[in-house]
Amino acid sequence: MRKLRCIPLLLLVCLHASAQKKPLTHAVYDGWQSINERYISNNGKWVVFTITPQEGDAMLVIQATDNSYRKEITRGYAAAITGDNRFVICKIKPLFAATRDAKIKKKKADEMPKDSMAIVELGKDSVLRIPRIKSFKTPDKGTGQWLAYLQEKALPVPPVVPQPDSAAQLNSLLHMADSLTRVADSLRRKASEAKTAGLAALKAPKLAAKPKPGEPVEEGSELVLRNLYTGEEKRFPLVSDYYFSKAGNAFIIQTTRSNADTLKKAAIVWYNTAGGKTDTIFRGFNTAKNFAFDDAGAQLAFIAERDSSAKALQKFYKLYYYRTGMDSARLRVDRNTTGVKNGLTLSETSAPEFSQNGQKLFFGLMPVRKPKDTTLIDFETARLDIWHYNDDYLQPQQLVQLPTELSRSFKAVLNGNEDKVIQLGAEDAETIMLADDKNAEYVLATTTKGNRVESQWMGYAKATAFIISTVDGSRKVVKEKLRNFFNISPGGKYVIWYDVTQKNYFTYTISTGAITNITKSIKVPLYDEEDDHPDDPLPHGIMAWHKNDKYVYVYDMYDVWQCDPEGKKAPYNFTRGYGRSHKIIYRYMPTDKEAKPITDTQTVVFKILNLVNKEGGVTFHEVGDTTFPGYGTNGQFQVGFQIFKAKDSNVYVYTIESFKFSPVLEILKDTLVEWTDADVNGSKALYKDSVLVRPLYYSNPQQKDYNWLTCELTKWTMFDGKQSEGLLFKPENFDAKKKYPMILYFYEKNSDDLYLYRQPAPSASTINIPLFVSNGYLVFVPDIHYKKGEPGESAYNAVVSAAKYFTRKPWVDSTKMAIQGQSWGGYQVAYLVTRTNMFAAAEAGAPVSNMTSAYGGIRWGTGINRQFQYEHTQSRIGYTLWQRPDLYIKNSPLFRADKVTTPLLITHNDADGAVPWYQGIEYFTALRRLGKKVWMLQYNGEDHNLVERRNRKDLSIRLSQYFDYFLKGAPAPHWLAEGVPATSKGVDWGTELEEKKGF
Repeated sequence: MRKLRCIPLLLLVCLHASAQKKPLTHAVYDGWQSINERYISNNGKWVVFTITPQEGDAMLVIQATDNSYRKEITRGYAAAITGDNRFVICKIKPLFAATRDAKIKKKKADEMPKDSMAIVELGKDSVLRIPRIKSFKTPDKGTGQWLAYLQEKALPVPPVVPQPDSAAQLNSLLHMADSLTRVADSLRRKASEAKTAGLAALKAPKLAAKPKPGEPVEEGSELVLRNLYTGEEKRFPLVSDYYFSKAGNAFIIQTTRSNADTLKKAAIVWYNTAGGKTDTIFRGFNTAKNFAFDDAGAQLAFIAERDSSAKALQKFYKLYYYRTGMDSARLRVDRNTTGVKNGLTLSETSAPEFSQNGQKLFFGLMPVRKPKDTTLIDFETARLDIWHYNDDYLQPQQLVQLPTELSRSFKAVLNGNEDKVIQLGAEDAETIMLADDKNAEYVLATTTKGNRVESQWMGYAKATAFIISTVDGSRKVVKEKLRNFFNISPGGKYVIWYDVTQKNYFTYTISTGAITNITKSIKVPLYDEEDDHPDDPLPHGIMAWHKNDKYVYVYDMYDVWQCDPEGKKAPYNFTRGYGRSHKIIYRYMPTDKEAKPITDTQTVVFKILNLVNKEGGVTFHEVGDTTFPGYGTNGQFQVGFQIFKAKDSNVYVYTIESFKFSPVLEILKDTLVEWTDADVNGSKALYKDSVLVRPLYYSNPQQKDYNWLTCELTKWTMFDGKQSEGLLFKPENFDAKKKYPMILYFYEKNSDDLYLYRQPAPSASTINIPLFVSNGYLVFVPDIHYKKGEPGESAYNAVVSAAKYFTRKPWVDSTKMAIQGQSWGGYQVAYLVTRTNMFAAAEAGAPVSNMTSAYGGIRWGTGINRQFQYEHTQSRIGYTLWQRPDLYIKNSPLFRADKVTTPLLITHNDADGAVPWYQGIEYFTALRRLGKKVWMLQYNGEDHNLVERRNRKDLSIRLSQYFDYFLKGAPAPHWLAEGVPATSKGVDWGTELEEKKGF
């Protein structure tokens, strides 16, 4: 067994000493980078990634994993590596400055700068650039020989006007004067004739009527199919869309008709890439969409409509089918086909799907909806929403879900060459899950119909599961009215679910109908044992299935259990209990986008987190190895969200990060081949029983020029005698002999994120920790532990006890402490200032201030009612308003507004879809009436958290100014000292600093 190897990353954590490092400012945000797109070639020899600044031009990097080659494509993105490991293709964005300038000048869409494309042959220096590209595609699999790209429409070429010489210009002017004289004489003559002959002589002759053309369409543009091996290209005009089969053996081109030439009709063309043969398989339609190949590239299905006008209020789509050897695509399904129930038609929103073996064709049906009555006069028609107590969902939720409901499809299937439709989905089987690569005889159907009303206060609707035959549509009930989700095994042999009341996993064997408790002998909890909500705790979840449904793997808090889906074998601790005994969480990281089942010879990749010291890493464990852990890397960092593996070799690419250093792109090779580069801790030797880890790219090297931060895991005793922990951020140049102002930021629990990298960035709603710490603040982020019915006091127990703990530190200025939070954190800030006066300032983002009015309100972003949140989830009251009104009043800051003495800044935006902004208004108006120091920032048209970067930058400046004034004694900005009246809106932003110190 290879040992788990700890990589200390000495080069990364070495902080370059300098006499004076700069503090971060708001001006640095734009240039701070992220590592975004990441791809690895099938052979593991090439990596492609993008380096993206927050604002500006990105860079796409193509790099050999042995560092022998590197190519940069400025502004490259959306890359693809061909399956043969030979080429990289990417799009190239226009210059950021050019796009910005075009927006300022309000240019039309056609006039905006357009993307281009780059083709790079790996290992070579040349780059082929192609301008004005809409899109490109390559086959998912196959040789990598083919590339197709759709070009933007050609720009109109202005006519070339010859520039005459001086003599020619003079002659032209004389000729023009003669012509004007002749025209004037002609007009005088006609006017004289008109006096005698009447005005009829001046009337223009009536032109013959031209034939009326068809309704104009948005014409397609030129498509190019390029052979990457030979450079040969084939061009197709008027193309609107195009598709490769998975292997690239077939290529579909959809063209539009021509507005100028009525003989050129819309068509679908099949191109055989091997033989170069082109066949038109469908012609003369209004719309065709949702094309689907089978895996072999021999069958094609699509939806089309060819009978109505473009402006028709009601259109009926049909399913068409083509197979190689046929003359043209033929109609397979319309609303008159056997098996399509009356009132249903083909869905235009559901794409057809072939089973892996090509024997089943799945598609969607949807209700025929009544068209809008266009004879009604809009300004004479009532507009209202009707709420009914028996509705499945409240009207606001129905309106939010309206686009989804209008496009909802019921899955159906055709078997083989049969033309009888088997309907699977329905109003009482709205969710359908396929299995065995869509080959399985049965599908899993679930429904919440009949149980949706209670989701208003429960937060979920109980589901009923069926299995439905794809052969005859018959149903069998699996389980009724269960809280948690049902899933079908990949091979289609079992249905699995977790029962929250029995706290175990159960399976249903489809072949026998047997139901089995498969985890009853596991003695450790499979649910979240630290959950503090007043509700049944949910499970940690299913990791994966084994090939052929041999096992299912489920999580406890730390480890993974291998379970027999029929319960004949006892559950087996796949991670050997190592996680629980060492307080390490193991979580599976699929490295293939297809997320295939676990195999007997697979190397399973786990992301790990040590709950004691918060260190992270990645572990590789070979299935069948009797020892654990496997091999890998761990240390004072955490691993990014995704790990990518080369398809044909054991080479992995991922990122690591820490509070100390910005994300680093790393390559890990499960091999004993030596790399002699001294970049890995200065070591040139690769020893036995280890794996090779190589950094490929260090982001944000400019960080070394700034006063950065350090982070410490801190523990203290709360008022209730229990211990909690949190994260203490200090400046890199921290001096224990000085006194620092401190801001406490909080939201539930964050201590597991000790090694999370926090990027300087404009604020969406909370303080940017690196910015504040770099400028001489301490920031503490405490974990909060909750008790039922006491969310406010639970916050007091954690936050205020932490603040008092730090007042005993000689380097904390106890008179200059503040609190800040957003959403649930904003509520807690609003509550805490009613319970203590120890803070010099506070900022509450989107706070709930009145639980009695919020309880029955609507979360407008989703349209759902808030009752469940107070009774069962985050608010943790645990009772209805009428059961315990005292708890709602006790935990509402509004009812203790007269106790507030702390200056309070509220941020609440008028398009907030999570916490209605009238909650902020209620608190602001109460405090204002009471003569308290209170301000409210309301960003127009913004949601719960700011989206627009201009607003984020503005909030960042105001948060700095606010806390600098109260905690550092800096001059007050005008908006804080005097406010900004509506008459100055858009003219004066009020961020200039006042001369005086106070107000």
